[in-house]
This record gives sequence, structure tokens and C-alpha cells, in this order.
Amino acid sequence: MFTAAITGTGVYTPPETITNEELVEAFNAYADRVNAENADAIAAGEAEAIPQSSTEFILKASGIESRYVMNKSGVLDPARMYPALRQRSDDEPGIMAEMALDACQKALAQAGRKGAEVDLVICAASNMERAYPAIAIEIQKLLGATGFAFDMNVACSSATFGIQAAADMIRTGSVRRALVVNPEITSGHLEWRDRDCHFIFGDVATATLLERKEDAPHGFEILSTRCATEFSNNIRNNNGFLRRTRPDGVVDRRDMQFMQEGRKVFKEVLPMVSAHILGHLAEDGIAATDLRRLWLHQANKTMNDFIGRKVLGRDPEPGEQPNILQEFANTSSAGSIIAFARYSDDMEPGDKGLICSFGAGYSVGSVIVVKY
Repeated sequence: MFTAAITGTGVYTPPETITNEELVEAFNAYADRVNAENADAIAAGEAEAIPQSSTEFILKASGIESRYVMNKSGVLDPARMYPALRQRSDDEPGIMAEMALDACQKALAQAGRKGAEVDLVICAASNMERAYPAIAIEIQKLLGATGFAFDMNVACSSATFGIQAAADMIRTGSVRRALVVNPEITSGHLEWRDRDCHFIFGDVATATLLERKEDAPHGFEILSTRCATEFSNNIRNNNGFLRRTRPDGVVDRRDMQFMQEGRKVFKEVLPMVSAHILGHLAEDGIAATDLRRLWLHQANKTMNDFIGRKVLGRDPEPGEQPNILQEFANTSSAGSIIAFARYSDDMEPGDKGLICSFGAGYSVGSVIVVKY
């Protein structure tokens, strides 16, 4: 048996940003147009007016101030309100593979490795741009990696589930070095015309390099991993390859984009995640006071603050539970890895931390690491 370690991380940041102010301006222009078109029905009580959004509402509800996107103009066009991405030929790298390649190269550079030294690539994300061939295999080819590759989808928990899978294969000796990459174009599955969620998501790609600790002079040893799932419909997206087979397959149905019952998610997920983390720590004989840092899924500041208090038994001190969602928004599986990549350089040998992601499924994954 070998010991698995994280030795490099990389973050690809899209070139365009959307501030809350820009987002609100576009959404309210859309709402004004639709309300004007349906004025008679609204006056007759046959339809409801779309309420205005505001920067105050967004910040209070989420803690988000801006987000990166792969295309800004399409999202902010009140007549469109979704990304405008060009069609690529089959001979070109796909957009997810292109994003992933950048993040992977950064992770490899941090560890002083080359793509040819990688013998496993897992593309773990909440959506894939195509059914097959696997995005992971395309990334493998672009990197010049060897071995094998596969895609994985556990929604927002995909990164930690991917880390567990890669770590297990490293421990058993079936692979020596693995990249878990999370290219998230969440702007493509968000319903930007829905006031309750139009501000939530942003685009990014992250990559985590894992290898045998015996091969790496420094990094973060993975002490243990833990994953759990429990089925729920409270976060759901009904789009898929069978869409055209149904009678309403061509209709612009709301449930073909991201949907959630926010109040139910808050009520049900937070106890599940808190209990999961505390149970994981107890299994390893680690006290919450032994943790220097929590790198949590970046969905909502209030949720993270709640989990931090439950796990630590007090309000987290500055730096103990870093948030990046004010800049990036919710980037699905990539959020906890962005937090880890940005806020781990100051860890000293012997310092312990925990990476945790959670989301649709429900699903939750946690990774306990120690700096060496």
C-alpha cells in the first residue's frame, strides 16, 4: 500500500466578469419587457409580474459580488440571457478540455511534473458538454498523459469524490500519479431569467494533482477521505439525452436548467454536512481543534458560516474558513478547490485541514489532509 498526497493545484479563470450591478441591470430590463408584454394578463390576475432584482438582495442572499463567465454578452442580453459560445469542429479541442488543460498545466508546474508522468485523468464536473467520447480522455490526449481516463458527475461534490477515487487507486498501486480536473461552465445550466437564482453561478476550471507521497518531497498527505449520498429532488436539472423522446422535448421548459428548493436545501443539507464532517473527524481520531483550516464548498456564505460554527463549536476566526464566492460565485465542484489553491500556501508541516464539497444528490465528500 502507498500513501496518496496532493502535490499541486491549478485554477483557470475565464477572461470576463459580471458584477452584481451589471447582472441586475440586465435582469431588470428583461423583467420590464416581459411585464410590459403581459400587462393585461397581470392586471387581470391571470399572470404574476416578475419582481425586480437588486444588488442588496443578491449580497444578502448569497454573499456574492461578482462572477467569471466564458461569455458575458449573451448573459447580459435581455433578449437572450444565456452564454453565446461558438460551435467548434470535432477536430478542435472542446471548450471544457481547453479550460481543463490550462488548470492541469498549472497544477503540474506547481509540482514540477509533466503531463507524460500522469497515468490517470478524472474529469469530475456537474455537467459535460457531450456524452462521449469522455472529456477526460480528450484532456489526457492534450496533456500527453498515459494510462486511462474517465468522466465523473456527482454535481457539486464531484471534486472530492474524484479525489477519493484517485487516492484509492494510488493507495492500491494501480496508478502512480493522477489529475482530478473540474471544468465548470455553470453559466450554461443556470436560468438567468429566474430572480431567485440568476446570481448564483460562475465559470472556472480547477485541477488537483495527486501522487504517491513517496515520490514527492512536499505536499499535503491525504489522511483519509469520506463520501456519502442521499437521494433528493430539491436540487435538480432534468435536461439529458432523452429530452427529444418526450412529447414536450422541444419546449423551453424551466426544469431543463438548474432548479432548487432553496429553503429545503438549507434545512436539510446543513445538518447532513456538519454531521458528515464531525463523523469523519471522529473516525480518524482528529478533534476539530486540530484543524487549522476548512476549505468548504462555495455555494452560500450563510451556509458556510453555519457549517463552520457547527464543526468548530464557535465562530470561525479570520482565515480558518476562507470564502472565495464573493469573487467567483458558486462554481459547483470547483469551489472548494479554488479555496484550497488560494489559501494553503501558508500551512506549516504538521498543519491539518479539511476539504469538503456538497450538493445535489444530496452528496457530500470530505478529504482530511496534513502538510508535510
